[in-house]
Amino acid sequence: MSAAHFSQSYREARHRFLAAASRAGAGVESLVHPLKGVEGEEIAMDAALVGAADAPSLFIVSSGTHGPEGFAGSACQLALLGDELLARAARGGIAVLLVHAVNPYGFSHTMRTNEDNIDLNRNFNDFSQPYPANDTYEQVHPLLVPATWPPSPEDDAHLAVAMAKVAGIRTPGVSSGQATHPDGLFYAGTAPSWSNATVRAILRRHGAHRRHIAWIDVHTGLGPYGHGEKIFGRHSAETLARAQDWWGRDLMVSTMADSVSPRTTGHITGCAPQECPDAAITPMTLEYGTLPNPDVRRALRGQAWLFGHPDAPPATARAIRKATRDAFYIDADAWKGMILGQFRALALQTINGLSA
Repeated sequence: MSAAHFSQSYREARHRFLAAASRAGAGVESLVHPLKGVEGEEIAMDAALVGAADAPSLFIVSSGTHGPEGFAGSACQLALLGDELLARAARGGIAVLLVHAVNPYGFSHTMRTNEDNIDLNRNFNDFSQPYPANDTYEQVHPLLVPATWPPSPEDDAHLAVAMAKVAGIRTPGVSSGQATHPDGLFYAGTAPSWSNATVRAILRRHGAHRRHIAWIDVHTGLGPYGHGEKIFGRHSAETLARAQDWWGRDLMVSTMADSVSPRTTGHITGCAPQECPDAAITPMTLEYGTLPNPDVRRALRGQAWLFGHPDAPPATARAIRKATRDAFYIDADAWKGMILGQFRALALQTINGLSA
């Protein structure tokens, strides 16, 4: 039954999300992207609000910040739209806001990054200040994005040596973000992206007047197969205590050595205090494991190479996109069941926490 909530393309996921939102009586706002999808279809960030516009509390679930990671996030949102948890939320004075496909271009085109190769979870920054230098990334960039694809065995061997040298460096680590290589991995960009501005507008419209906001941003690609790590970023001790009360002591602070996600600069949930300064905000990045890390890294390398080589042979481009899809979406019923089971438990905990 869990598998029924998963779609096989962005177009299908969006169609099903909008239909389910309509059945749930949600108010839907569609923010259309200026570009088209891989099939020439309209792409958009769709926001569905279930519950009272003046409810004191808001529970946000966002999906697709990293393109094809939206397969899992969309399924979580689709399942929630048909769940009795929505009625429980309403009784607790909670509205539910589902932001579908934060990165619709990447979702449709099977790119973790957006149309400009920007990693959106590094793009929510103060661009009046220089982006933090990342010397760790600088050491490996030429090896991460080789001149030809697929990389030669020698390229891979050199990269393995370089990655071993920087292993354990987390402040910043290789994936913490960088703003010097537009053709590279984890690129933050030099200005707010379309998705950045659009998410902020949605937050102001639906969240600025709330007293309490909980936000779960759904991701895939890091950690053990099917396990959902609950990641907490840099917030106050009071907020961390509240998050642990709601979601458990296995909540991982991103600065901890054993977190699957290193400290990042410019993550999406970090903009909530700026746009909703009067609300008490409790955020989580929910990260589901897929393939072993070297396989995911290779997919990211291929995607970066393809961005810089739009004239690549069609067979090479198809292979890279398939590897990217496989790295962030496991088309297996057991994995899908793990994703939705853990998500529902967290949604229930969130609603109980906000109700209290």
